[in-house]
Amino acid sequence: MPETTPTRRPLGRPFAAQLTSTGLANLGDGVLGTLAPLVALTLTTSPAQISLLQAAAWLPWLVLGIVAGAVVDRLDRRTVQVVSLLVRATLLTTGAWLAATDRLSMTSLLVLVLVYGVTEVFADLGATAIVPALVPRDRLSAANGRILGVQQVANAFVGAPLAGALLAIGAGVAFGTSAGLAALAAVVLAVGLRGRFRAEATSTRTTAQLTSSPARALRAGLGQVREGLAFLLHHPVLRPLTITSAVLNMASTAYFAVFVLWAVGPGSPMGLTPQQFPLLTLGLAAGAVVGSLLAEKVQNRFGEMPTLVTTLTVNVLLLLVPLLWPSGWAVAGALTVVGFLNTIGNVVSMSLRQRISPSAMLGRIGGAGRTLSYGLMPVGALVGGLVAERWGLPTTFVGAVVVSLVACGYVAARVRTSTVRDAERAHDERP
Repeated sequence: MPETTPTRRPLGRPFAAQLTSTGLANLGDGVLGTLAPLVALTLTTSPAQISLLQAAAWLPWLVLGIVAGAVVDRLDRRTVQVVSLLVRATLLTTGAWLAATDRLSMTSLLVLVLVYGVTEVFADLGATAIVPALVPRDRLSAANGRILGVQQVANAFVGAPLAGALLAIGAGVAFGTSAGLAALAAVVLAVGLRGRFRAEATSTRTTAQLTSSPARALRAGLGQVREGLAFLLHHPVLRPLTITSAVLNMASTAYFAVFVLWAVGPGSPMGLTPQQFPLLTLGLAAGAVVGSLLAEKVQNRFGEMPTLVTTLTVNVLLLLVPLLWPSGWAVAGALTVVGFLNTIGNVVSMSLRQRISPSAMLGRIGGAGRTLSYGLMPVGALVGGLVAERWGLPTTFVGAVVVSLVACGYVAARVRTSTVRDAERAHDERP
């Protein structure tokens, strides 16, 4: 019989609705993420105060990540996203009013970013946990590649330059645009994704606990939180990946919390204007698009762990480019490669986590993992700002690179291909 090539199953219309909503929400993220530090520059020039924006953005993951994961596993994952996006739209509308009436202060901007981060915790965990229910298991890498590609395009390729253009009109218009995008993302998800997406109860006892008295329901919820955290901390693959992610995120946040001071202003080494600064991310987005399309092939060609370790290490080394060659073109080129490699690495990591985690625990494991991996980011932002204030921006940049390289060496030593195979076997044998 002639040999036939198996056809790949389509990702489907439900996934298309989720992907569209993700794109719209991340377009709003891109506008706000670029807008907030540029608006802050009109209110202060202190590295320590500027770094507080990054700390405020990531603090909700430290405080709420684990609890939000349990909520995502208990409620409908589509509903969690819709409600979070609508709250976000209301918040940004308030920000637009404050900016338009010239009442926006550094304090109100920090509060806005902090509450926005709360909505992001619930929306992101719901979006990640719902993907395995929308696509075939063997297409997870392709689905996650599409998601990360859309996120990068919306955030960096469209959102960041759009923020610069809108800022020229007025900060109120920029905040209002981000609010409208969040509302539209909620509508697309509510209308385009039909059905129920509640995680299956892991046992009859758990179901009974959740429908009993409030005290028993609370104890059951806390038990679920502990269960997800324990699974993560004792897992031979997820634990090293989470530790590495936490250290890398902390170092990266320390780096980029003060990067705007290195890039923007006539006295900065790069000397960019506020309108030019968002253009740096165009290369990042272009690289991310290519990476999202090739991630599945690269992973299949070189293997998961070799691909993951290589992309992480090269990305860290590229962080030296702005310090060694503070040219807009050189930094844009480096960010293009970073976008390409970072997206491939994220696709590999995300697909691996989804594949070896029990479906009913995806929210809790994701919440626990992001609490640990994102929880150090506000710490990194504060440390980066304080170090830059005391010893200068280059010290912050070099320190971040050194710490990141140590983290890359750790995951390379602890997780090998055989470790992943054993974890997959254990997952398939799990009742």
